[in-house]
Amino acid sequence: MQKHTSRILIILAGLALIVLFFQPMWRITLLAPQYPDGVHMYISIDKIGGKTPGTLQNVNILNHYIGMKPIEPDSIKELTYFPYVVAGFILLAFLTGIINWKPLYVIYLGLFSVALMLALYDFYLWEYDYGHNLAENAPMKFEGESFQPPLFGSKTLLNFVAQSYPHIGGYFIVASLLLAFAATYLHTKIIPD
Repeated sequence: MQKHTSRILIILAGLALIVLFFQPMWRITLLAPQYPDGVHMYISIDKIGGKTPGTLQNVNILNHYIGMKPIEPDSIKELTYFPYVVAGFILLAFLTGIINWKPLYVIYLGLFSVALMLALYDFYLWEYDYGHNLAENAPMKFEGESFQPPLFGSKTLLNFVAQSYPHIGGYFIVASLLLAFAATYLHTKIIPD
């Protein structure tokens, strides 16, 4: 039974990633006196949207006043290839469980870990670009200010509090990583060379 545990765990790691096709992975919320319920923006592997159909438009209107570029999902290239990357990791997890070869577990965990770090770094660069490269003809100017939302956590930006946290899909990514780690650890400890 122990020999099959790692196979089950790596397949579960792949299954956990399927949730990303149905649930957002990240949520950015803007709280302000004029928005007591907050403006909620959701980031999925293939789209950016909000709690309501007009959320993105409202965010873009607010951003316009301080000179931030409009958020245009069609111009964000990552949203076109992220679904394929996720599908690739799902397939690789299944193949790893089926083939059950020790180096493949290590390769999967390594590739998945690097991909997650690159995705977070890419998200940080995206936020940095939107928060720092402001239009010079913005209706409101704030010398020396940047409006980059936090990568993770909460930050005050003028009269807004920006909150950035994982959403349902993000927690499934963490679960997938932990399952892959457990599968790799068990497989390398149980199966002799």
